[in-house]
Amino acid sequence: MSGVQIGQVTHYFDHINVAVLSLTEAIRVGDTVHILGHSTDFRQEVTSLQVEHQPVHEAKPGDDVAMKVAQRVHVHDKVFKLTDE
Repeated sequence: MSGVQIGQVTHYFDHINVAVLSLTEAIRVGDTVHILGHSTDFRQEVTSLQVEHQPVHEAKPGDDVAMKVAQRVHVHDKVFKLTDE
C-alpha cells in the first residue's frame, strides 16, 4: 500500500477522540488513512466525518473536517490516504 498526503491535523479533542483536519485532497467515509507525526503512527478506516457539525460522507480540499480517530493525534500530524498499488 502507498499513500498520498491529504492534509494535516489542526486540532484534537481528546475527550471525544476527534481530530480536525485541514484538507488538501478529498476524503470519504470508508477510506483508509495513515496518520503520522513525531509520536503518532497508525492506520485506520474513516468511519465518521463532519463539516460544520453536520455528518457528511465526503469532504473536499479546503474543508476543515472533523474525523473520529482511534488514537491520540497531535497538531501538525500529517494525514495520508492509502491506496492499493
